[in-house]
Amino acid sequence: MSRFLRVKCECGNEQNIFGNASSEVKCSVCEKVLAEPRGARALVHGKILSVL
Repeated sequence: MSRFLRVKCECGNEQNIFGNASSEVKCSVCEKVLAEPRGARALVHGKILSVL
């Protein structure tokens, strides 16, 4: 089941990302990679705060 995740970056920014992202997701503030595609699920590099 695919879900959206609330992720916090090292810079303090929080944003929603798709748990099954098929492309890199970068922080909208500092441009650090928050998620990388890895088959079915994305590899999340930030802290997952909640599942939406």
